[in-house]
Amino acid sequence: MILSVFGYKTIARASLLRYNIDMKLAAVLLVIFLIFIPVNAYSIWNDLHWAGMGSLFVFASDGSKNPSAIIPTLGFSVAWPLNDFLRIEFTEDVYFTNYEFDTERGFPIACSPENRSAFVIGFVTAFQVTGHFPIGHNGTAIRVYGGPAADLRIAVLAFGLHPTDTEGPIDKNAQLQTDAIRKMFWGDARWFMPVFGTGMDFPLNDNFLIGFDIRTWFPVYKLWTNDNIPAIDGWRFGAGLRITPRKL
Repeated sequence: MILSVFGYKTIARASLLRYNIDMKLAAVLLVIFLIFIPVNAYSIWNDLHWAGMGSLFVFASDGSKNPSAIIPTLGFSVAWPLNDFLRIEFTEDVYFTNYEFDTERGFPIACSPENRSAFVIGFVTAFQVTGHFPIGHNGTAIRVYGGPAADLRIAVLAFGLHPTDTEGPIDKNAQLQTDAIRKMFWGDARWFMPVFGTGMDFPLNDNFLIGFDIRTWFPVYKLWTNDNIPAIDGWRFGAGLRITPRKL
């Protein structure tokens, strides 16, 4: 009994320590962003560059148990220019997909609907420094950017499951798998995935620019976790289009 109480206390301390580390890292990222907000709010609003985005994300996999998942996303970006060539940019991409928990490797994987245990809503949030390099004077420009990003995922039990799908051991129990998936997503800062990307904008008409983006998210959490997964798993790749209202 004493050993059990001691064990629970040890687990609780470890969980609290991981929570504190994750929250401190999130706070640091927020402070970094806030440093770049100038006092003059009107000036910010007047100088902001908005864009709507649509992309395809590739959740990479080695293919031994499941192919790489290709997931459509919708999002937007807001950029504030520091000078003619440098901007601070916030981006948000939202996606929906199904997940199962691979009990052999002890890790969640995006899956087809027939294998689903959890329904996941992901908010891929990034604060990045963007180099903006105009080509000519018609709005054509090359963009190169990178910075901290996070995949903030909400995992709930998948819809439309049979009642027996939530019974038995974890390899057959969707509820236990959903709980394990949620724990993995938020444990050990597995949500932290810095991004690097490039893109180009072209004039669509007098009012809008059309552009494309190619992005990569790096699963740096692998540096401090002991996840038993192939090297390619956890990487994200994205390609998409954006529409930007032109400044008149």
